[in-house]
Amino acid sequence: MSEPKRLHPIAVLLNIIKSIKELVIPFLLVVVIPGKNEGIPGWIQPLVIAIIILFIIGNAFLQWLRFTYRMEEGEFRIESGVFVRKKRYIKFDRIHSIDISEGIIQRIFSLVKLNIETAGGSQADAVLSAISKSDADRINAFISEEKNANNPSDIDKDEVADNEYAAKSSSVFKQTLPQLFVMAATSGAVGVFLSGAIAFISQFDEMIPFERIFKDYEDFIEMGTIILTLFALVALLVVYVLATLSMVIKYASFTVIKTDEEIVISRGLLEKRQLTIPIHKIQGIRIMENLIRKPLGLATVYIEYAGGSMEDKESLSIMLFPLIRKKHLHEKILEILPVYETTTEMTPIPKRALSRYLLRKFLYLIPIIGALVWFFRPWGYLSLLLVPLAIFWAYMQYRDAGWSIEGNLLLLSSRFFSKQTLIMQRSRIQSITYKKSWFQNRKELATISASIKSGITSRVGVVADVEEKDCLIIKSWYLPKKSSRLPMI
Repeated sequence: MSEPKRLHPIAVLLNIIKSIKELVIPFLLVVVIPGKNEGIPGWIQPLVIAIIILFIIGNAFLQWLRFTYRMEEGEFRIESGVFVRKKRYIKFDRIHSIDISEGIIQRIFSLVKLNIETAGGSQADAVLSAISKSDADRINAFISEEKNANNPSDIDKDEVADNEYAAKSSSVFKQTLPQLFVMAATSGAVGVFLSGAIAFISQFDEMIPFERIFKDYEDFIEMGTIILTLFALVALLVVYVLATLSMVIKYASFTVIKTDEEIVISRGLLEKRQLTIPIHKIQGIRIMENLIRKPLGLATVYIEYAGGSMEDKESLSIMLFPLIRKKHLHEKILEILPVYETTTEMTPIPKRALSRYLLRKFLYLIPIIGALVWFFRPWGYLSLLLVPLAIFWAYMQYRDAGWSIEGNLLLLSSRFFSKQTLIMQRSRIQSITYKKSWFQNRKELATISASIKSGITSRVGVVADVEEKDCLIIKSWYLPKKSSRLPMI
């Protein structure tokens, strides 16, 4: 495939939509908010709008016309730029993942969007917004074949061992529709959905006549708090249902296919996505259990790998299992990522650490309660109800904190709101550090942390108030026998 190729012409429409999104605020200032200066002729505003529209359309067409891509000499080559010509060459052996997705517009024309990403990039290195499915499959297969043929020794010994261990028959994980509804209903997405709606509405508070609207309904509001409470409950229920449905639509037909060298994850109803991840690039896995799922024995599992882009936040945190029962987790990890086989049994932190977890909560809580009681008396006394909540929160954090070493795996478990268990291979760990304060030193405790590469930054697992002698065990496991120093802060 050495001849330069252009994207499908529908890419012009996609470029227009992208430009509108980027210029939405300036466009609203011109279109929605009329000029207050009576001296300005009325035809100025339509002229400005027409110029903006013509500029967007013309720029979108030129972007499509000047964009070409090809593959030759072990590189993926892109030439683009309307006024300044840009040439980008991406070596096949630096490509970490290929993400194939289908938006609504792409699906109408039987097209796909293909993102090519390398390690450490802040954005996708190559974006083909509109190509045929056959071309996308051909590019994916061609790059994989070239990488395997040209770089047979580009994997270190640990990675070779991992691949040999993972080279089994393909296995498939599929999330059922009832499981998706449970996942969506317990995800906490309603908070994100509600905050997003409030933030969006607040952008138009100067254009929407809120005062007039509420003034017309003052008599209705004065009927009592019962109607307002019912109205608020109905509104929350509607938001909850919409948030749940949006999650189900987003992750519908969620499927994981594992081959000898790659994991292919696909999902989506309206927008279909397919992400291909090389197994030897996976840095670790993360198990998340929120306050609702943990009592039900449910968890969500993510892949940590050196890829993704800032433009696509979802690519920075790859979901492997949206929802899975903990009792089935060991079996599924063994099928898809056998090198991460673990019982996830933890060594708990000592009982004397509980007082420190309680102390940290009260150090934050006492000033808050004092301020609320002082400025909002007598209702401020209700803030005292935060005390049992803080005690419960501290106990949950203490109970879920722990660590474990199983062969070449290090497990660190902690909780902020959700319980997080980070599973890391020794060869993938970038650094391990521990620190101890004067108060921890008195109780022979320390805080241990380990980091691995994840996306464009790092994923860090932290466990506070571990036995100090346990840090020495982790040190001797991680560092070579000749070394005796573990970074300490």
